[in-house]
Amino acid sequence: MALVKLHTQHFRNLDDAPISFSPAINLVYGQNGSGKSSLLEAIGYLALGRSFRVGRHQAVCQHGQHKFTVFGGLDGGFDSPRQRPADGATPLAHRLGIARDLSAKETSLRVDGVAVRSLSALARHFPVSVIDPGVFDIIAGGPGKRRQFLDWSVFHVEPSFSSVWQQCQRVTSQRNQTLRNGRLDDALIKVWDSQYVVLAEQVTEARRRAFAQFSEAFRGLLAETRLPWVDGMKLEFYPGWDKTRALSDVLVAHRQQELRMGHTLYGPNRADLRLRFEGRPVAETFSRGQQKTLVVLMKIAQCMVLSAQGKQVTFLLDDINAELDIDNRAMLAEKLHTLGCQVFLTSIEKPCPRKLWRASQPAFKMFHVEHGKLTQE
Repeated sequence: MALVKLHTQHFRNLDDAPISFSPAINLVYGQNGSGKSSLLEAIGYLALGRSFRVGRHQAVCQHGQHKFTVFGGLDGGFDSPRQRPADGATPLAHRLGIARDLSAKETSLRVDGVAVRSLSALARHFPVSVIDPGVFDIIAGGPGKRRQFLDWSVFHVEPSFSSVWQQCQRVTSQRNQTLRNGRLDDALIKVWDSQYVVLAEQVTEARRRAFAQFSEAFRGLLAETRLPWVDGMKLEFYPGWDKTRALSDVLVAHRQQELRMGHTLYGPNRADLRLRFEGRPVAETFSRGQQKTLVVLMKIAQCMVLSAQGKQVTFLLDDINAELDIDNRAMLAEKLHTLGCQVFLTSIEKPCPRKLWRASQPAFKMFHVEHGKLTQE
């Protein structure tokens, strides 16, 4: 599904007026500080429930206000007619809303006017993938970044994953508390071990299935690109422990080590995607430019998996002119258009569609933003 309506209140410097978007390509340009990234941030809130730029809700609320709201209207996706009806209104398949009251420290979520408790209820309707300067840490950063990358795919491929992962995190927290008590309660740790192993195996199996789909799409994409480093590339899923041994045996064997550290050292909370080139980590062997190309290809492969299942992905491309060269930008734009993605692309200079889509130019809307107000051109 694509975001065709957006209405915010008290969100950063954005104007409160409703905005209508193209279900395909939306190009947004303006000077630094004009509100380009804030727009993408607001869109991201509908799928992530948080900012992809900062860690605190307070940072996005306008000065002097204690509450902000983001409302989004989605069309019917690939199966809906994309023509505007005669009355000029855009038909909405779903309406999503998120509001944060900073004073009460409460978040309200609504889908089609009905209150929901879980962010997954919003995200399931609206898969959003972000490519901004921070996304390239998928390669150079720690395993946590790569787990987030993989789990985004798992969540949208495996409907039950969110619930199981949350249960696993709760049990991990309880297990960690037991390990930190100083004096180990053997009976209690065995209870937590038993629950942890069952949930860890469910999480890991869901990740393996999603990884297999992603890996197949990724290998096919690499073969298309004919990049010089393709043949030496190896991608593997590490579950978080030695996969030749049962997790229950690993936990028993490393009990003293975990007691010294005071937290769980083995299991899905330590999972990783390992990328190697000729046997060495990509982060050590690839140039910054090569790493960026690789991340772009990984993001496209994720989208290929969801598109094959009839799900439309919305991509938020924040100032990619500063991060990607023209060839990589064109490759990304062309692939996302071919896969039927909705795209929001921001830049300082007015974008030139003919440079981004060299083969055939898609339908698009162009917006100029100034002082938080978007004007369609």
